[in-house]
Amino acid sequence: MADLILVGNPNAGKSTIFNRLTRGNARVGNWHGVTVDVLEGKMQKRDIVVADIPGVYSAEGRSLEEKFACRYLSERPDAALLFVAEYANIERTVPLIAELTKGGRRCALALTKRKTFEREGGFADIAAISARLGIAVFPAEGKYEEKVAAIVKGEAVRVPAADLSDLCRPVREGLSRADRLLMNGWFGIPLFFMLLFSAFFFTFAKGSLGDLMKRGVEWIFSDLLAGYCEAIPSAAVRSLLRDGILRSTGSVLCFLPQIALLHLFLILLEESGLLSRLAVLTDGFFSAVGLSGRAVFSLLMGFGCTAAAVTTTRGLDDRRMQRRVILCLPYLSCSAKLPVYLALSASFFRNPFLAVSLLYVLGAGVSLCVALFFKEKTSPFLAELAPLQLPRPLFVAKSLLFQIKQFIMKVATVILAFFLASWLLSSFDFSFTFCTVERSMLATLCGGLKFLFAPIGMNDWRIAYAALSGLVAKENVAGAIAMFYGAFPYSGASAFSFAVFILTCSPCVSAIAATARELGARRAMLYAAGQTVSALLFSYAAYFCLTGGGVYVALAAAPVFAVFLVGRRYDKTSRKTKRHAQRIHRRELRAGVDVSAHALEAQRYPRKREEDGGKRLA
Repeated sequence: MADLILVGNPNAGKSTIFNRLTRGNARVGNWHGVTVDVLEGKMQKRDIVVADIPGVYSAEGRSLEEKFACRYLSERPDAALLFVAEYANIERTVPLIAELTKGGRRCALALTKRKTFEREGGFADIAAISARLGIAVFPAEGKYEEKVAAIVKGEAVRVPAADLSDLCRPVREGLSRADRLLMNGWFGIPLFFMLLFSAFFFTFAKGSLGDLMKRGVEWIFSDLLAGYCEAIPSAAVRSLLRDGILRSTGSVLCFLPQIALLHLFLILLEESGLLSRLAVLTDGFFSAVGLSGRAVFSLLMGFGCTAAAVTTTRGLDDRRMQRRVILCLPYLSCSAKLPVYLALSASFFRNPFLAVSLLYVLGAGVSLCVALFFKEKTSPFLAELAPLQLPRPLFVAKSLLFQIKQFIMKVATVILAFFLASWLLSSFDFSFTFCTVERSMLATLCGGLKFLFAPIGMNDWRIAYAALSGLVAKENVAGAIAMFYGAFPYSGASAFSFAVFILTCSPCVSAIAATARELGARRAMLYAAGQTVSALLFSYAAYFCLTGGGVYVALAAAPVFAVFLVGRRYDKTSRKTKRHAQRIHRRELRAGVDVSAHALEAQRYPRKREEDGGKRLA
């Protein structure tokens, strides 16, 4: 049970204070939705449990994460509150303090980002503010642990909704010159696409930094270390080290530099404040497809990790929006799919930069089509611009090292265990005699799966096994191909169609578990099954189009698809109209109005009938 809860607006600095007090590693960021769950930790050298909750603007809560935070506060009425606010937003935080301390509660106020506030012309009289509010107010600088510990032992207070305008001079109002430039769509959108192109070019282009580092890691595993294995006399031990460990794990680890470069781009985009401006700029476009600008945060996170992106959807406004975004996320290419794309791209593109860029664009297009298909009316988009700043080198380095550590730990645990189990089953028969892969236990168990990819020219159980292993972790697909084949042995059309399957199939187990936490296990399994089946159909269609005749079929099917969409939209409108008429019908029945003569008219003209009914009831 928490003794002290950190409360404040999003992006006020709560997670930074939590890390300082508990020596924790809670993720901090420049946008709404970073802290989406309660983080608890024990304060250093003190028996005090500190909780960091998602940011809130009011005691009612608007988004899903705010409602979750408010519920957590109401369930712990005895916990002390440490309100965290920026110097520039003290006045905006006072009503929140007054709301949450109505019944009397121990509390204090910690202020952050003083240097930025004073640099931009702000001034605040801390002693006078503390006297007017009747609580301890202190800057979150230096050693403030004793002040925080004193809150837990203090007395309950009721903070008035005081006016602090004479004690706190805010920073200059209005957008800065740089903000006005970045918020101009004719400048901001092209700038973002230029940054995106640069990130992809330096990561994937032949001879680029990412390509050179990938080759270096690949040489260490495939040439240097694997070369030493050839001197081992035992065939089983040699196969275990060369095929079961070095070739499989090396085929995944060699992509670590490129994955790190992509994460570096996302971290810089977030830390600089450009991410929140991109959300505002793209709100109009995303609203047209049934999303909102706030969804940009989760969608961009999807390029890093689908499971983490699913968790950030708590920052969205309502449950329906959350479901639509979660449906879109599996089609965005996370970093785990990157090793598979690069392993397959050599079969259908000479330049991996073009291949990977095409697959990323294709995934984004499918994601937007899914959002458009399930489009519903969106709520108004409200966002707070994060401060525009140069990325802090230490923060960027720590964030990047954390992502690298997570990837290496995943390869060293889950992925390595999967490869060792795959090697064991593919190297021995049921009598545990060392044998070829065609006579192994795995061939017997998975032989019936070969029909899955026969329509795209790969009538082989090993391909099916590699594809299904991606349900555990997408990196397994590249490792399984390297373990069974070395290099992908099929045609370019088959390779591209297989890449389409990987692009559109269900995400990994971690992402499915995250979806189950947000939407329930039944819905998560339904989504995963539907995405996997549809991915097979997408791969068949891609192969058919590439091998001739598919273009004509696509042109013939386009009108059918258009009629289906129009019919679905008409059906949805009809259902809404019917429900609307039924509401009016029930309202008039409760008022004692004779509706027998009006029922048909109400179904045909619901808005007119609602107005007429309202007049009658009045």
